Amino acid sequence: MKYLKTGPEAASLVRDARRICVIGCSGSGKSTLSQALCRLFNLTYISMDRDVFWLSGWKLRPRPEAVERMKGFIAGDRWIIDGNSPGTLPARLARADLVIWMRPPRAVSLYGVFSRWFKYHGTVRPEMAEGCPEKIDWAFLKYVWNFEAKEVPQFQEQFEKARGDLPVIMVTSRKQSAELLSELAKNHREV
Repeated sequence: MKYLKTGPEAASLVRDARRICVIGCSGSGKSTLSQALCRLFNLTYISMDRDVFWLSGWKLRPRPEAVERMKGFIAGDRWIIDGNSPGTLPARLARADLVIWMRPPRAVSLYGVFSRWFKYHGTVRPEMAEGCPEKIDWAFLKYVWNFEAKEVPQFQEQFEKARGDLPVIMVTSRKQSAELLSELAKNHREV
């Protein structure tokens, strides 16, 4: 496993990738970055929340069906998959050229969660399944608050089990995300 910070080498890897997994805490900016990269490089955008896990009314899709849907998506040639689910990560990592790990401080993710709640309150945001209007509850806030302690070790374990040549770009701030996009847009115009 090769961990990288954002910069020219990371931008080069993103530019050359055909299949990218974007993971991170809710509110970290993973959907925003994923959709921007899809527009820039004409990749298919797959939201684990919208396309794999959730049905209308905040009902979880049955696990076997969700896994089959995810396998169908990862069989594609060019995509960005935005979402977590450590249990399905091995299959995604096996097909990915690159992982972008959104890992800002907890306060940034909480700010992102509240910002999107204000923006989409009572409506469905683009990366969520139809019939699942934006909401916040204590269980969700607790998940975000404890993400680093409870979820991150699972990702690290999966990365250690993945193939050794899979690069993981760590994005630890909104500024780094913006700089990565800026570098990619500049390089994209020059190609």
